[in-house]
Amino acid sequence: MTGGAGFIGSHLVRKLLGLGCTVSVADNFSRGSKENLEPFIDQICLHAVDLTDVGNCLTCTKDVDYVFHLAASVGGIHYIRRENVEGLTPSVLMNTNMLEAARRNDVKRLLFTSSACVYEEKSQALNRFKEEEAYPANPATTYGWAKLLGEIQCRSYCLDYGIKNSVVRIFNAYGESESLDPKWSHVIPSLIRKALLYPKEGYTIFGDGKQERAFLYVQDCVDGLLLAMEKTENADPINLGSEELVSIQKLAEKIAEISGKLIDIGYDPSGPQGTHRYCADLTKMKKTLNWKPKFSLDEGLQRTYQWARGKLNVAQ
Repeated sequence: MTGGAGFIGSHLVRKLLGLGCTVSVADNFSRGSKENLEPFIDQICLHAVDLTDVGNCLTCTKDVDYVFHLAASVGGIHYIRRENVEGLTPSVLMNTNMLEAARRNDVKRLLFTSSACVYEEKSQALNRFKEEEAYPANPATTYGWAKLLGEIQCRSYCLDYGIKNSVVRIFNAYGESESLDPKWSHVIPSLIRKALLYPKEGYTIFGDGKQERAFLYVQDCVDGLLLAMEKTENADPINLGSEELVSIQKLAEKIAEISGKLIDIGYDPSGPQGTHRYCADLTKMKKTLNWKPKFSLDEGLQRTYQWARGKLNVAQ
């Protein structure tokens, strides 16, 4: 697995070990943390390598049957809103190298984690993205373009070399082990951190709070990835997400309620807001995987909040 020391990756490692799998992890720790792997570090084979080097990819995939390719050059909303080489080139190189290594080492299957960022916002009304709506392509960021290029590469290796590929577009995963660093964090860990530190830190959301999202708890995300690896093989992209739509305003209120504090919500209209209203059309996911998420947003937020409280060592 690439990116196994990261947020989703470390949860996937734990799940695979619980299923009795032999797990190898490749990570350069630019974003991932060895702390995420500490509970089971002795049970895995760890490669601390740069995957923009094809030789490292060949080494990591030697005698490996299944590859979960999660590694990417990524950050929080401050990062992915920019057009930048850093958000494109490393990811394209890693995707190319991992597919080529999978081909040379006769890997049975490879799963590529794509993103909701491949889609273009169509209107201010709710954008319920279907898989085919990624084309004609016009992602807002180089991160989105890198993911689309990875999808095309997966399809090409499938058609030209018979490499069995799964392509999953993840929508707004959240949960324990996600970064709480304000520089990198996404909206849920960012708001949880602010709630835990309030009133020493202000409780501010970007925009007017009317933006809408559907969030996928990490345990559900991992289950979906496993099913996609099992049930898809022709690099046909599939959305992975939740149907429980919520406004950022309501999300902030839910987290404030969990905290038990009387919190005044502030607004920053100058901050990055991303797509105004969007979620995944999950028709294809339900049909192909015969599955839907089991965790409600309230339960996932409770679990994530309690983890973050311990992580930041904040008294209850």
